[in-house]
Amino acid sequence: MSAELPILNIAAYRFVALDEAGLPAFRDRLLQRAEGLGLKGTVLLAPEGINLFLAGDADGVRGWLQALRDDDPARFGPLHAKESWSEAQPFQKLKVRLKREIVRMDLPTLRPATARPPAVAPATLARWIAAGHCDAGRPLKLLDTRNDWEVDAGTFAGAIDWRLRKFTEFPAALAAHRAELAGATVVSFCTGGIRCEKASLAMEDLGLDHAYQLDGGILQYFEDTAGQAPGWVGRCVVFDERGSLDAALQAPQA
Repeated sequence: MSAELPILNIAAYRFVALDEAGLPAFRDRLLQRAEGLGLKGTVLLAPEGINLFLAGDADGVRGWLQALRDDDPARFGPLHAKESWSEAQPFQKLKVRLKREIVRMDLPTLRPATARPPAVAPATLARWIAAGHCDAGRPLKLLDTRNDWEVDAGTFAGAIDWRLRKFTEFPAALAAHRAELAGATVVSFCTGGIRCEKASLAMEDLGLDHAYQLDGGILQYFEDTAGQAPGWVGRCVVFDERGSLDAALQAPQA
């Protein structure tokens, strides 16, 4: 999608330890900046990090993001945002909220801010899918960590789908199906990378030695494979009024 369309949409997250006592003031600062720039969307803050979906004029969106990075370069300097464009504003409101987790899993032993699991680049995954195995020759299993209705809109052909109704069901499903994953290279995936990052840590905790996350999630896979998305079938659900995107990062035509 080109920048000829007027609205820039960004999605970004980063697991990084944040001072819980300072979060209310930080929230207010981010909210005021976004309001001043006319942005809409959602920003979630928790002691484990930040998760955001924002849209607006390109200068405003990028200015807000740069101010966030400048706030604390050590924590937010590496924050990578995935961009897409739309004809209309996909969000109705602006919300900046404090949460217990930026993506709820209810597994407090996980510390993604201090231990990022191994990630596989989209181009590498595309090669593994074509070969049917990883570079070491192990069988490849793709694990969809999203909710069942998201999977129904689109997923990788042959991906494992445990019919999750919410992400908090993932740890129990993983424990029940652990034996099915043993000996394989398992790549977990989700929309933007946040759920599969926690999922990969959970797999590591259960002793699965070859567990990876798809770096940047499905949307990064679409972007890095130039809309070809080898192995993907269907659309990818996004959490705004666009509803879903195809492999070219385009919303359904009205």
